[in-house]
Amino acid sequence: MICFEPCKTPYSTHVKASANKKKFDKKIVRVETKSYQAQLELEINQDRENHGKKPFPPKEKEEAKEIKVSKTDPDSGYYVKDEREKMFAYSFHTACDAKGFVLATKVTGANIHDSQVFGQLLEQVIEKVGKPTAVAVDAGYKTPANAKSLLDKEIRPVMPYTRPRTKDGFFKKYEYVYDEHYDCYICPNNQILEYRTTTREGYRQYASNPEICKTCPFLEKCTQNKDHIKFIHRHIWEHYVEEADHLRHTEINKNIYEKRKETIERVFADGKEKHGMRWTTLRGLEKLSMQAMLTFVAMNLKKMANWGCPKSE
Repeated sequence: MICFEPCKTPYSTHVKASANKKKFDKKIVRVETKSYQAQLELEINQDRENHGKKPFPPKEKEEAKEIKVSKTDPDSGYYVKDEREKMFAYSFHTACDAKGFVLATKVTGANIHDSQVFGQLLEQVIEKVGKPTAVAVDAGYKTPANAKSLLDKEIRPVMPYTRPRTKDGFFKKYEYVYDEHYDCYICPNNQILEYRTTTREGYRQYASNPEICKTCPFLEKCTQNKDHIKFIHRHIWEHYVEEADHLRHTEINKNIYEKRKETIERVFADGKEKHGMRWTTLRGLEKLSMQAMLTFVAMNLKKMANWGCPKSE
């Protein structure tokens, strides 16, 4: 979901496909190249050269992965929310404005991550209604690439807090301070984690000195590495996410993000309760895209009609 304000809000909701979850084939498919991949690879090699490393050669083989493909509706995607909820489904990625009017939508299989659709949805909105001043997104869209895309376009990112994915009892990543001038991290024991390399995925790797770490009183809260080395990974576009996190504390962002329950969340609630968006009897991406567009058109028209009707005394 994306919300615009002229804030726009992009979010997605899952619609259960008309397909038996037990009838599928396993297939090896090519991993689609991300729209920003060429720029990312260019900046990765530039970053490596800046650190005295050799640039990566072009990839000789395309990445592949194994997926489950429905025998009934091959366009749907296998969706796993938890161990109890597994199904073939579609994702309705949707953008609305601050008044709850749907501005753009894109339908994909439910196995496509939200962040991969963000750029296409944003371009739809810019083309149809113009560039928004702010865009509110949920956690699924909070990535370095999306934060960079918004800030490069001079659009205010409104992104939520995301909980650190650290094991209980261990230091959180934010407890390691990044020193931009010296390009290193400083641990809670005031020791330095120095730059090691930049990976193909765009992450700079920082590592501690094992000779210092093995006698550190905080070792058990820091790492379980058998060689007593603490590693921290930082995306080369991480500063864009940090800027979005800084803006998160402003009153403007708090007010915009608070409105999501009145805008996009209400759009999806009405769609599921009143317009049959919990599941579909249609099959195929083309038909589901038509269903999404017609549903949201009807909801927009209802909203306009309600606004135009005189209030009864």
